[in-house]
Amino acid sequence: MAERSFTKEVEKLRAGDGEEFRGEGILAVTKALLQSGVAYVGGYQGAPISHLMDVLSDARDILDELGVHFEASASEASAAAMLAASVNYPLRGAVTWKSTVGTNVASDALANVASGGVIGGALIIVGEDYGEGSSIMQERSHAFAMKSQIWLLDPRPNLTSIVEAVEKGFELSEASNTPVMLELRIRACHVHGSFTAKDNRRPKMSLREALENPVRDASRIVLPPANFAHEQEKISARWPAALEWLKANPMNEFFGPPAGETNSDIGIIVQGGLYNTLIRAMELSGLSDSFGDVRLPLYVLNVTYPLIEDEVVKFCADKKAVLLIEEGQPDYIEQAINSILRRREVTAKVFGKDLLPMAGEYTGAVIKAGLEKFIKAQGLHTNPPAPALAPVSADITALGDVVPPRPAGFCTGCPERPIFTAMTLVQDQLGPFHVSCDIGCHLFSILPPFNIGNTTMGYGLGAAGASAFTTETSRRAIAVMGDGGFWHNGLTSGVGNAVFNNSDNVLVIVDNEYAAATGGQHLLSSRAENPTRSTRHPIVQAVRGVGVKWVRKVDSFDIEGMKETLTEALTTKDSGPKVIVVHGECQLSRQRRVGPLFRKAREAGKRVLRQRFGVDANTCTGDHACIRLSGCPSLTLRDNPDPLRDDPVAYVDNSCVGCGVCGSVAHAAVLCPSFYRTDIISNPNILDRFAAWLRGAIITRLQDSAARRRAARAL
Repeated sequence: MAERSFTKEVEKLRAGDGEEFRGEGILAVTKALLQSGVAYVGGYQGAPISHLMDVLSDARDILDELGVHFEASASEASAAAMLAASVNYPLRGAVTWKSTVGTNVASDALANVASGGVIGGALIIVGEDYGEGSSIMQERSHAFAMKSQIWLLDPRPNLTSIVEAVEKGFELSEASNTPVMLELRIRACHVHGSFTAKDNRRPKMSLREALENPVRDASRIVLPPANFAHEQEKISARWPAALEWLKANPMNEFFGPPAGETNSDIGIIVQGGLYNTLIRAMELSGLSDSFGDVRLPLYVLNVTYPLIEDEVVKFCADKKAVLLIEEGQPDYIEQAINSILRRREVTAKVFGKDLLPMAGEYTGAVIKAGLEKFIKAQGLHTNPPAPALAPVSADITALGDVVPPRPAGFCTGCPERPIFTAMTLVQDQLGPFHVSCDIGCHLFSILPPFNIGNTTMGYGLGAAGASAFTTETSRRAIAVMGDGGFWHNGLTSGVGNAVFNNSDNVLVIVDNEYAAATGGQHLLSSRAENPTRSTRHPIVQAVRGVGVKWVRKVDSFDIEGMKETLTEALTTKDSGPKVIVVHGECQLSRQRRVGPLFRKAREAGKRVLRQRFGVDANTCTGDHACIRLSGCPSLTLRDNPDPLRDDPVAYVDNSCVGCGVCGSVAHAAVLCPSFYRTDIISNPNILDRFAAWLRGAIITRLQDSAARRRAARAL
């Protein structure tokens, strides 16, 4: 149950030679893979390439027709290891995952395949999750490419450039016997546009042919003495082969006025992925139009590693200064270009991180500021166009001064919210405890209103992050892990490690049935039937299978049950790891599943019941424990209807999905009678109508009686 279905869009993948293909960047990547004759594809979902996995999954019929094997890998390491198929056979393969965190998990396999080399094209599609919209530590993929000598492509964010990068990436890989990494920023993944399609191609060699005719070459396996030869081969054979191919098949691009014209003695070198942002900044500075007709020479690096030395020298030779726009740190490209120019005695001065920030996302405003500093330093002036809108008045207060900050949090009805509510209540009773967090939705627990969590070390590493706290004390650390992280590597690095070392800590595994944080993909433990995957493998059985003796299973919406179980785990005299598996279906995935069924039944005239919760304003005490201990987005405040009371009352808005946590929280914290449940019936039957009439009549009679008594007392 992924967050988006591409069932309709994947039909575009059948487009033939000469047809116009229109769509999203991720669809274009998939089409390019099919046009390139890929034999196998694997990967692990994560922003911003989750949709690539979803597209491939929805395109199973087309992949099967072409003989392309696809699998959703258990981890990035599993995906990278698939590239072993290209080591001995002329099979083109592609794998994908999320930026540096995924590449880090895959680094063992990547280092091996980069050492031994490939004869079939090997393409690694990395979602470069860098910048303000990122959810991870701010690092670049460039270092991994340099470390293992994997060629790095960073195409301009338009569909034609992206498709060309995929196709040429396979060719470059085969020409140099080296894996190629293609990085796509989030805007490139979701940019819309068009390109001229080619026919899809079946792989030159099928996987069946390779399997039935095995090839063994010990010199490709990373063992002494071959591994020492690999390092020499990288430098003496593969690197020169890559440079020769790139010279014969240029991928970098040059734009701008020819030599001798105005401003041709200065120029800009930019990573391909930042091209669109640069053009916008130049447009605002009067140095380009919106279509890229620039007034300054541009050298666009669609290949950021290796650099083509002759191209760099050719671009800079007749210039007094160039501005290098390289996002992130360290300044790998700037160092390399300075080294090339000094070695070749080119006098052009390179500006870069001295005018642009060393770290942080290069937005249009950031590039514009650095660009204007560069222009000014050269004694020139920008000529910005007239503003399309009136300038903002200086009297207007900054938005941040008037809008209160709202931390990221759990969705309405999220089954993970009551888990941390229960933890908060247990902590009030037993005192504070160390909580080792994990990657996933549950990481929102570190923010208000829960403020729970001390560290997070990586996906599936929640339990391992608390492993050092197995010591002689009555206190126990708590670790939290999601089902996605559990199946990624948490079963071995967390649970298995705890069993082996006889850890005495507590592990809470959040089982919401999906890899929820990456878009709602199915897992081994998903309850739903999956026609192409094996699901319904309980986490409880897996945990017991590696030796955990103390295991409990709790419904996530049972706050009292969660409190009791967590208290027992923290206070029991039993030794060894304590594991609590807390189950509750991801509310977003549930709504995607039941929402269409609900609407269809209602439109068909069938009786449909949904529940909502509310707060009786007359009995609300103003304590607001429901908000402090829940934080549900559907809970807010409104003015007190009682003129004698100033405190605002709690209010449940129309986004409520009827999970009931708010009322349960209030009752678990303090006795609160103000919550009520409402049953909303669409297409009521005769019994429903009669029951509503009877309730209305009784309530009216009671209200009239109360009114008469109040009137009598007044007299």
